[in-house]
Amino acid sequence: MRAIQRLLSRAAFGSRVLVVLGAALVIAGCRSASLDPVDLGLTGVSGTQPHHYPVHGIDVSKYQGKIAWDTVRAGGVAFAYIKSTEGGDRVDSAFRRNWDAAGAAGVPRGAYHFFYWCRPGIEQARWFIENVPRDPAALPPVLDVEWTPDSPTCTRRPPREEMVREMTAFMDALEKHYGVRPIIYAPIDIHRDRLIGTFPNHQFWLRGVKDHPSVNYAGREDWRFWQWTATGTVPGVSGEVDRNAFSGTKADWETWLRAHRPAA
Repeated sequence: MRAIQRLLSRAAFGSRVLVVLGAALVIAGCRSASLDPVDLGLTGVSGTQPHHYPVHGIDVSKYQGKIAWDTVRAGGVAFAYIKSTEGGDRVDSAFRRNWDAAGAAGVPRGAYHFFYWCRPGIEQARWFIENVPRDPAALPPVLDVEWTPDSPTCTRRPPREEMVREMTAFMDALEKHYGVRPIIYAPIDIHRDRLIGTFPNHQFWLRGVKDHPSVNYAGREDWRFWQWTATGTVPGVSGEVDRNAFSGTKADWETWLRAHRPAA
């Protein structure tokens, strides 16, 4: 009988170890969520028009003025991306107001950073981290990369290798800090000129105000967000606002949200 009890005790101990190890693996896995839609079991949407997609959101900055976030949420907006920072020394003047108010209204929101091609990516990452809270209710951070021909201080168009290096430095630092992999926002020209074939393990947010992303973005069939207009309107926002579609069903959206929460 004592031998049997010892065996049972060992078995129980082994079970507890497996449970602890399993929990540790789950926690470790949550530090950087899988971005593979197959892994997540997302079904996706095959439509080519904005109205084919059931989940829509907005992206905003100081130019939208004061936003009535409760009205925005009641109007059916499912998510919002809010401009936070630019380069290594600029903060959008409405960021904290929008961040706090959107969160209080229950609108899932994330922050985006406008990249500056005349400053190292790691410096820009530190600036973003300094200004954007690590909020477990937030969406993954976004790196907004665009050409800047009208910038008064930096109109550089770096070579592909430099761009990839500096973007990687920025995103790796954010992933380490927030525990979730950033998303890349890219309009047609910069993607065509430099980003085709890059960052296969990152999700993309693509701009296409005339055509579906499949028309102009080679190799990005698995895009995650589509900015389909810059002249949209939603209740709670005065004037025009960018509107965006999530590339999945409502069930996909809930699954994606659960999988892409930053670390607490």
